[in-house]
Amino acid sequence: MKERDDFLRLMFFQASGEVSTPLKISKTDGLARSYHPLPQSRLRSSAGYRLPDRSAGVPVGAESAAIEVMTDLRKVTPVTIGSFASIGQANQTMIAYGVRALFVADDHHRVLGLITSRDVLGERPMQLTQQRGIRHDEILVRDIMTPAERLEVIDLAVVLHARVGDIVATLKQSGRQHGLVVDESVDRAADGGQMVCGIFSLTQIARQLGIALETVEIGRTFAEIESAIGS
Repeated sequence: MKERDDFLRLMFFQASGEVSTPLKISKTDGLARSYHPLPQSRLRSSAGYRLPDRSAGVPVGAESAAIEVMTDLRKVTPVTIGSFASIGQANQTMIAYGVRALFVADDHHRVLGLITSRDVLGERPMQLTQQRGIRHDEILVRDIMTPAERLEVIDLAVVLHARVGDIVATLKQSGRQHGLVVDESVDRAADGGQMVCGIFSLTQIARQLGIALETVEIGRTFAEIESAIGS
């Protein structure tokens, strides 16, 4: 135990009065750079940690850069679920993470589809219970998700030159609340698979536009957003 404490002290803490020794590194240009240790202290026993605020976002307008309303999956780990999970599990996962869509993925991180809160809470589950004669809790994610081959995607190179209004128009045309962004410039798998690097959410866009949506009905949602960006 003593050896462990000594190791931690040497690794993380500087003794009182001890003079810090700058780290000198010679760069390729022949000039030496000095880097100085930063002051450190002990972590308090009451310390917590901050979770990312998914509800926050930079205020935007219709002419703002589209990238400002994109959830960048190169920086934020997407919330996923397996295709054989129940829709009840999908709903609880969305609630737990404060999201309205989940990537349906396999063990190799391949996107199999997308399932949204609208899928889970809409009419589709009720229709399946009647058609198949099964209970609601027997419906699986794969039964109501939108398969990958039916998902429209936007190239990141196009997004970088687009405006928020363009994204709203795109989502309205497809009749969806979410849109995926793929990066065609990265190295892809041998089978030619795409790399999903971002997602647009109508709810997130509305939030950053300063709109408090009062409905989950997609037609009215678009009407509220169009009214706000047109005023």
